[in-house]
Amino acid sequence: KDHDLWNMLHSIHDFGVNTTKIELDFLEKETVNLMISKKLNMLPRLTSTLAEIVYHKTKGNPFFVSQLMVGLSKEGLLRPSLSRCRWEWDGEKIQERGLPDDVVSFLTATLNRLPIDVLS
Repeated sequence: KDHDLWNMLHSIHDFGVNTTKIELDFLEKETVNLMISKKLNMLPRLTSTLAEIVYHKTKGNPFFVSQLMVGLSKEGLLRPSLSRCRWEWDGEKIQERGLPDDVVSFLTATLNRLPIDVLS
């Protein structure tokens, strides 16, 4: 918790800004699969291989699951197939993709990928 982002959040609270802390439990593998199948509008049996990889990489952390899915789409590892009329993905490349160990590092890495003009 000794990170610039944590320090900023504590500073906001110290200035009297009301904040709400939300704690989320980790999702079970089946829940991750249902979440992915609903988002991709596909049957759970078709998304189970992707869900297995996502669950393994995120350990069921709901923030990681959501952000990883967005990242996979932006990177083209999760993409719509017009010929098959459904989503498809590259399981091997997704498995090889690195993921930071904690939410703060993940958020920092995500922010660092933004264009310079957005960051300034």
